Amino acid sequence: MKKNLIHVLATAAALTICGTASAAGGPSGYAVTFKPQGKIGEVVNNPYDIAPLTSVIKNGGWVLKSAHVRVVPKKGGQEVSYDVGPTALRTHGGIPVFGLYADHLNTVEVKYVRVNQGKDETIEEKYQIATPPVWFDPSWTDGKTYKTFDIEVKKKAPKAFADRLYLINNLLPASPKGMRAVWNNPMGGALEWSFMPENGIIDSTGTLRWYLMPDINMYDPEQPYKAGILMGFQQSSDGNLIFGYGQRYAKYDMLGREIYNRRLPMGYADYSHAIDGAENGHTFLRVSSSDHRRPDGKRVHTVRDVIIEVDENGSVVDEFLLWDILDPYRDNLVKAMDQGAVCLNIDASKAGHTMTAEELAAQDASNDFGDITGVGTGRNWAHVNSVDYDPSDDSIIISSRHQSAIVKIGRDKKVKWILASPEGWKKGWAEKVLSPVDAKGNKIKCEGSKCEGDFDWTWTQHTAWRIASKSKGDIIYVSAFDNGDARGMEQPALAEEKYTRGVVYKIDQKKMTVEQVYEVGKKEGHDFYSPVTGLAKYMDDKDSFVVYYSTPGLYTGDPKSRMTPHIAEYKWGQTEPSVLIKLQDTMGYQAWPFFVEHAFNPQAK
Repeated sequence: MKKNLIHVLATAAALTICGTASAAGGPSGYAVTFKPQGKIGEVVNNPYDIAPLTSVIKNGGWVLKSAHVRVVPKKGGQEVSYDVGPTALRTHGGIPVFGLYADHLNTVEVKYVRVNQGKDETIEEKYQIATPPVWFDPSWTDGKTYKTFDIEVKKKAPKAFADRLYLINNLLPASPKGMRAVWNNPMGGALEWSFMPENGIIDSTGTLRWYLMPDINMYDPEQPYKAGILMGFQQSSDGNLIFGYGQRYAKYDMLGREIYNRRLPMGYADYSHAIDGAENGHTFLRVSSSDHRRPDGKRVHTVRDVIIEVDENGSVVDEFLLWDILDPYRDNLVKAMDQGAVCLNIDASKAGHTMTAEELAAQDASNDFGDITGVGTGRNWAHVNSVDYDPSDDSIIISSRHQSAIVKIGRDKKVKWILASPEGWKKGWAEKVLSPVDAKGNKIKCEGSKCEGDFDWTWTQHTAWRIASKSKGDIIYVSAFDNGDARGMEQPALAEEKYTRGVVYKIDQKKMTVEQVYEVGKKEGHDFYSPVTGLAKYMDDKDSFVVYYSTPGLYTGDPKSRMTPHIAEYKWGQTEPSVLIKLQDTMGYQAWPFFVEHAFNPQAK
């Protein structure tokens, strides 16, 4: 009797378990029980966990050959629409949806070709996709409220620019979670750079249509090898995003799928500012040496003075050690810079102060290395903030903020030319400084760091990039964001005299001359003055010039003052912007037009 009872109970339990398993989908796993809205599969929101305003409409087991997506705009809003190629359809197992509104029940129209028993069917449908509000970890501790992506359109985009999308690469206050690590083996380094990310894409109406919310697997301020500042975003030729942060460089697609996320090679550290993809699939990164022995025998961790070239496997195929290429002891600009804003090492109490030759000499004899103003390896003497590969002669163009110099360097590690004030360059470099000329090729008279007429050098500049479409042979065009600190190798009598420019130069590499052909921002004066960061970029598609005035209001003496970055897009040759968008309560780094059609159907470019 007892045995029979045990047998009955065991049988009943087994049946229950089997029944439960069957109900859940059988021994091979759970069943797909989600009800599709249309004729294919279910909708998966935020499919890779870091891009909440994206979705995938699953293919439902069907083969899809092509698709078109249209996110229906809100009243008065901007339409986002794009074609999806077969590669993206296969990669995501369905139709990728980009450009959704936050905290909204979105209407999405899709048109796709489905293969049914060997025949193509063209189907048109509407989907309803709900999204959450924008959310970031509130890391700030200063008692202020920071409203993310607080945007005001100051000048409505005309028809020619009404389809614009702008990618914003901004910074929020550093998190206390990430401020306990020390990076000083050997002496120096720049690990303290660990601001929280604020990266998104807005449309021409100022509305957010995509943002990156990195999860702990990607970004963690408490882990030194997952912390840093997400900086230098570029849209690569395949439509995806490349960027870097701290000890990593990465590539992701617009739905948040990781393509790669790699540690820097062991001999290097402290990525920030700049990444550039070459046509052969290689990547140029601005890093530092993780272990360098100075001529005096001291072992140091250098600061923003190394460019490496890595291949598709992450192997370092070349390096540019700038202390061997330039003069790490040229101190003219270092002595003239405002010490209140040595890039992101911002100390408002030092605003307007400069370093003396005596202070630099005492520092050079000390063991004070790291992310501080100074000269010599192990100190922030170069501060390279952009690198641009020039395939026409296999060279790189760099922007060295703390030299106020744009420099072209060949594969042989020799300087080809220097776009900078001639002051302070020793023999071997002085001969490479370009001579200013006017539109007729006549030499412009200069004394020291000041020239006649409208010509000016760049000062503590960012983003020195070759304009490929305007360049031919020995004649190249270079755009730059001229921040404007230490203009003329001095500080003005009044801080309000400082201004920032977007500027374009025409360089004759054979004659070693430079002509200033275009500038914007000067007339806006101090209102748009950006002491650190920023971007100036020529756009082929609309023959326009985009300038991101990234840090107006950085320090004004008013404790209630907040930064107000401005995105401005100018029709080429004009000085009044066609588009002007103001951001608030955020520190800008870069912003530029994003092309959604490249992201999901790059083959059609």
